[in-house]
Amino acid sequence: MTIELSKEARKEAISSIERYFAENMEEKIGNVAAGGLLGYFLEEIGPLVYNQAVADVQERLQMRVAELDIEIHEEEFQYWRKFDRLKKGR
Repeated sequence: MTIELSKEARKEAISSIERYFAENMEEKIGNVAAGGLLGYFLEEIGPLVYNQAVADVQERLQMRVAELDIEIHEEEFQYWRKFDRLKKGR
């Protein structure tokens, strides 16, 4: 699955890469080079982050599904038990 960014997100990411190079590296990086670097990271490392996020969500969902029985469990065959309690209360 290809990771796609919106035009606005891509523009901000490229600006962020340019700023990172300006503040942390000895030489600046141009807009085209920053875009190429972003493309490389999205294709090469992006799937690693994406897959980890999917695994984290799956784990959370499995935990929530396991809790459903506790949260919405209803006891079976309660009609006569309720009827018997009402009868005893008279």
